[in-house]
Amino acid sequence: MKIALGVLGLVFAMGVALEIVLRLRYGLGDPPLYVADDLMGYRLAPNQSLRRRGNRIAINDYSMRGPSLSPHRPSQTLRVLLLGDSIVNGGWWTDQSALLSMKVQAFLDNDLIQDTAQTSGLTQAEVFNASANSWGPRNELGYVQRFGTFESQVVMLVINTDDLFAIAPNSYELGRHPAYPIRRPPLALWEVIRRRQPYQPSPEFQALHNEPGDRVGVNLEAIRQLNAQVASSQGRLLLAMTPLRRELDNGSRDYEQVARQRLIAFAAAEGIPYLDFLPRFQSLDHAALYFDHIHLNAQGNQVVGQALAEWVMEHGGVGMDGEKP
Repeated sequence: MKIALGVLGLVFAMGVALEIVLRLRYGLGDPPLYVADDLMGYRLAPNQSLRRRGNRIAINDYSMRGPSLSPHRPSQTLRVLLLGDSIVNGGWWTDQSALLSMKVQAFLDNDLIQDTAQTSGLTQAEVFNASANSWGPRNELGYVQRFGTFESQVVMLVINTDDLFAIAPNSYELGRHPAYPIRRPPLALWEVIRRRQPYQPSPEFQALHNEPGDRVGVNLEAIRQLNAQVASSQGRLLLAMTPLRRELDNGSRDYEQVARQRLIAFAAAEGIPYLDFLPRFQSLDHAALYFDHIHLNAQGNQVVGQALAEWVMEHGGVGMDGEKP
């Protein structure tokens, strides 16, 4: 009996020790949570602060990855609303300080705004990060329909090649897929076990992926509506696209090339300044810019952040006192 109790005590102590390590070192047991939204499908739950793998993640009251903000723009401030999916969001692998939005803001503040302060009347920049994993143009349109543009002079939509084929906004996988929890697990060990279990998408979610029709055209229409909404808020929409890593290694597939050409023609017809990072990355050691097959690492965010900041100053159309002329 004593031996059995001793073994049970040892197992319990080892479990407690493992739980502590998983929580303190990896941040497991406290994942970013999501909430359903009828306009954008889902978004990060507001007002969260946590660490994953040592990286700090902070979500404000507008479901942005960033600090609290005023809905009204301060005078002499250039505001940029950065919209995107997990590339903009940065996920658990990106610390708050290394986010793409933070890189854009740093370049605007340190290198660009100061050089033009006398003519533009701007003295500082604020770059907001409104994003979530697997968002597409229709999700991002829904975000602006829900919250507006926060009086941003520039709204920057950053997409990747896959986003041209994004499905309709939905919340089917919230609370089902381990990457989209709606409540915290009781234990870090529980989260580990949950993530290792086989996952089967819901029939409703699978049906969206199997839905026929011109999905590229539907997403381009969402960008057109986003452009109209931004213009109605006295802002300017800019569009940028990052490539998949395999496009740099092996070239884009035929259907991707067709979709890319449609996007180029669409942006030109709508008067939306468009920045394609595919040719830019081809001239660089692109392998050093990626965290995985699609997401950027800190160095990638640095390269893209500088280019986006320059794109904002070149095409943002900001005049004296930060107003659009």
